[in-house]
Amino acid sequence: MSEVQSARREASVSAENVAKASLNIRRVAGRIGAQIEGVRLSPELDQATFEAIEAALHTHKVLFFRGQQHLDDASQEGFARRFGDTVAHPTVPSHAGGSRLLDLDSAHGARANSWHTDVTFVDAYPKVSVLRAITIPPVGGDTVWANTAAAYERLPEPLRAFADHARAIHTNAYDYASAHADADDTQLKRYRELFISKVYETEHPVVRVHPVTGERTLVLGHFVQRFIGLSTQESTALLQVLHEHITRLENTVRWQWAEGDVAIWDNRATQHYAINDYGDSRRVVRRATVQGDVPVGIDGRRSVALKTPF
Repeated sequence: MSEVQSARREASVSAENVAKASLNIRRVAGRIGAQIEGVRLSPELDQATFEAIEAALHTHKVLFFRGQQHLDDASQEGFARRFGDTVAHPTVPSHAGGSRLLDLDSAHGARANSWHTDVTFVDAYPKVSVLRAITIPPVGGDTVWANTAAAYERLPEPLRAFADHARAIHTNAYDYASAHADADDTQLKRYRELFISKVYETEHPVVRVHPVTGERTLVLGHFVQRFIGLSTQESTALLQVLHEHITRLENTVRWQWAEGDVAIWDNRATQHYAINDYGDSRRVVRRATVQGDVPVGIDGRRSVALKTPF
């Protein structure tokens, strides 16, 4: 049985289970994002409710849950494992206590204020991320997500023709100073040294086929170094044009965090941006990521790892 046939069969089984569960879903924006109320997330969540959440995730790309203060590090990671095996970040050390959670603490310079899809510098980058709000500033610190499937659907035909056949090099050794212009020099130096302690490079198709929904999504963001066959200057110009289509306001949703909130997003169909507008206030969130699959382009070619530190 092919991967596509297997995914379709699993989707059919999930649809039967979804019919058994009823979720209180409120859309937050027109093309992306929904809030689910009345669900207490946990590793022991019943299967019908979990599969209804998973189906909603494929539809809405990012889901929001208020009032999940009962979750701790272990139960957050345990819930994330319902989507698949959790993985640690390949270069940044995990949160203390033996978990694979990534601790994003503004006091240590963790301010991801540039558009990206998580960890695309590796081939099988995460398929799902589960983010929990620990400490939220009194004002600011929102996160914005963009729907890369909606962006692809609305590309002008000449840009779509280019994207359909293009491939790009992604690396974690990217231009930090440009991507994080608001970071101070000390934080920038510390995080750059940590982030590129191991250098990865991967060649991805610019357009991948989502293995569950069959949608075509754009694989771009700040880890892109250049397009295959184009110069750095040409790549920068084209990337900017594509980036502006992805991040059009119509394709986005903005979430105002409260402590105890959880956001879950399909990392294969989104980009996101954590807004750095809260000054010296502290912002702490912790992320669990779920092992992804190697992207496949519309021509059937898979992503290729070009450089790994092992």
